[in-house]
Amino acid sequence: QVQLVESGGDTVQAGGTLSLSCVASVISLSSYCLAWFRQAPGKEREGVAVIDRDGTLSYTGSLKDRFTISKDVAQNILYLQMNNLQPEDAGTYYCVADPNCWAGVVFPYWGQGTQVTVS
Repeated sequence: QVQLVESGGDTVQAGGTLSLSCVASVISLSSYCLAWFRQAPGKEREGVAVIDRDGTLSYTGSLKDRFTISKDVAQNILYLQMNNLQPEDAGTYYCVADPNCWAGVVFPYWGQGTQVTVS
């Protein structure tokens, strides 16, 4: 059974930092386009960052100035480093793995999420 398990969510003060991790089982992350999404209560889910199979990075809006997505293919882990966290960054963060790299052929794999709170 494919599993993506996020961890690292916590409560931090504004301006603080967090590092999120997503550990994959059964699948190899090297074969997937990978992303982090987030959703705050009462708000729509939004994309945060993407890392393609070849390592190409992309970020939503100005998040590239504060967030860094990376992967360790040997350990099969996806990371999100978040710096200078702001209250609007609070929400549940999800790890996503898509074998079709956002082509929409099939729905990708999603983790259960990890909660980030900024006070």
